[in-house]
Amino acid sequence: MTTIFALATPPGRGAVAIIRLSGPDTERALEALGAGGLKPRLASLRKLSHEGAILDQALVLRFVAPHSYTGEDAAELHLHGGRAVVEAVSSALLDMGLAPAEPGEFTRRAFQNGRMDLAQAEAVADLVDAETAAQAAQALGQLDGALSQTYAGFRRDLLTALALVEAEIDFPDEDVPDHLARSAGPVLDKLLSDLRAALADADRGRRVREGYRIVLIGETNAGKSALFNALVRREAAIVTPIAGTTRDVLDADLIIGGYAVTLSDTAGLRDSNDPVEAEGVRRARARAQAADLRLRVRAPGDPDGPAAAYVRADDLIVWTKADLGGGVVPSEGFAVSAVTGQGIETLHDVLAERLARDLSGADFPAVTRERHRRRLSEAAEAVDAARVRLIDAPELAGDDLRRAADALSRVTGEIGVEDVLGEVFATFCIGK
Repeated sequence: MTTIFALATPPGRGAVAIIRLSGPDTERALEALGAGGLKPRLASLRKLSHEGAILDQALVLRFVAPHSYTGEDAAELHLHGGRAVVEAVSSALLDMGLAPAEPGEFTRRAFQNGRMDLAQAEAVADLVDAETAAQAAQALGQLDGALSQTYAGFRRDLLTALALVEAEIDFPDEDVPDHLARSAGPVLDKLLSDLRAALADADRGRRVREGYRIVLIGETNAGKSALFNALVRREAAIVTPIAGTTRDVLDADLIIGGYAVTLSDTAGLRDSNDPVEAEGVRRARARAQAADLRLRVRAPGDPDGPAAAYVRADDLIVWTKADLGGGVVPSEGFAVSAVTGQGIETLHDVLAERLARDLSGADFPAVTRERHRRRLSEAAEAVDAARVRLIDAPELAGDDLRRAADALSRVTGEIGVEDVLGEVFATFCIGK
């Protein structure tokens, strides 16, 4: 096994830079640097040198397998954060035969050495990328095993049902109850209900992790861009009295109520012979269809237009230009003014309440990535097929249940992981 190293702190000038090492030659590398014989898990100040040249005075930590992040012999070099120091130490480690770590290689080794399962490894990447309290809380829950425990529960029910089916198949002449396989029916009914409920809730984990998508949709000159600027609190979009000013989708990332949100301003919906504007309208329609929430933006007195076709029952109506009057605003929706700020804070609070309603839940989400949703869907299809075959073809039902168990196991990496390791660890940063 190659011993690897990587900078675990952001590159560039800083007070401290940490280089991590992991692998069987860790102690040899420390000795070569002049930091050998350290007590495990005790920080020690050492002068690091290579070929007679002093590299740095550093705080060094040594970890002995299996009591390290990776489960291997490992170490951390807490250096002064200048580029020259980091480059000098890195060059020395290369001279000793250590290899630069690939993205996610430390966490991959932790998984391979049984320090965490695959779902927990994904949580490490999510925690590093977390920008909101909700994202961090979800990642910490997954790292603590909440997602793994959910899938372990599904697999226990599967194995219970599979044991009943296999007993009837493998011991037909033994003293076992008649139609034993049929008794697995209630177990599978409950399991199928749980899997379908988890799939129905799949978007919640994705929305927390990737961001909740809110799209402003409306006709030309409805005030979408002015509202967009008011919500993001900066002049991000161009605002003019000319209809069709916005030609493309403009996105802004913000935090509302502790949740990550991607807010999108779109072109006004109308028929146009201008190919550029027509493409903008097409993109606006596509973005509206894919959104988690649409804000139907209207100006008082304007007739209903093509944007109405994209509004769903749970969307919000926002009436703009409240400072200009312009007619009575219907009772539904919210009246706002991007000029005076009227109603903007109220709308912000309503959006925060909607996010809390849509994204919070009593149970940990069973899906936080598309990979999980695919496996959960495969398992549900296999359990459904097994339920149908249970009475007349229990041997085929057993095959379906094994297929379901395989799909669920691939989420945590208990079996069949080689084909998914690349997908999981490709998004990691160097040093993790």
